[in-house]
Amino acid sequence: MGTTGPSWSRRIAAIAALDDGNRRALYAYVLDAGGAVGRDEAAEAMALPRSTASFHLDRLVEEGVLKVEFRKAPGKAGPGSGRPAKFYLAAMDEVSASIPERHYDLAGDVLASAVSESVNEGTPVKEALLAVARRKGGEAGRQGDFLGALTDIGYQPTEDQGGYRLLNCPFHRLSRNHQDVVCTMNGAFLKGAAAASGQDPDCVVPDEGPGHCCARIAKAEAPARA
Repeated sequence: MGTTGPSWSRRIAAIAALDDGNRRALYAYVLDAGGAVGRDEAAEAMALPRSTASFHLDRLVEEGVLKVEFRKAPGKAGPGSGRPAKFYLAAMDEVSASIPERHYDLAGDVLASAVSESVNEGTPVKEALLAVARRKGGEAGRQGDFLGALTDIGYQPTEDQGGYRLLNCPFHRLSRNHQDVVCTMNGAFLKGAAAASGQDPDCVVPDEGPGHCCARIAKAEAPARA
């Protein structure tokens, strides 16, 4: 889901992979290079044996931190020079995760986009916030699997009284100090995700109280099953 980037479990795995100092250094080198990096170049830059650099680079690929592409190495001639060589590029431009899952990056994107829309189009800030949040929610929706989309974002939907209580707020810390703004944004975001998933947006209703999200799903279809 493009709205929130890599899944929470993938980000946790990426952080675990970067626990090794060599892998952190190699990731930083590839990231700073801003383009494709070969194994020989990385090994030389990090003063590592080629086999060691290759091992750590491939581990970062396995965990989704780096990605691979094959191309002809520049400046080589002679037998075998036409064989594609393996190059590494950053698959994540930053790696972060939290427990419980939070998405302050998403909140920042929605709020900044709303301010820009308000300034550029002369729209009242609240109106712009509702429109942007609903639009971003639509991008996060998953046709036929609303609850699956909510799970991906970290809301933790759990059956409760014929609907679903959202046990986690992805914007928890922001909501403590800016409750009206964040809960308004959150409600519109959830309605957008519901509509894009084929659900009635009115299934999103307020749910005040501590220990859970400020909204709940009054009624929704169960996640799609393969």
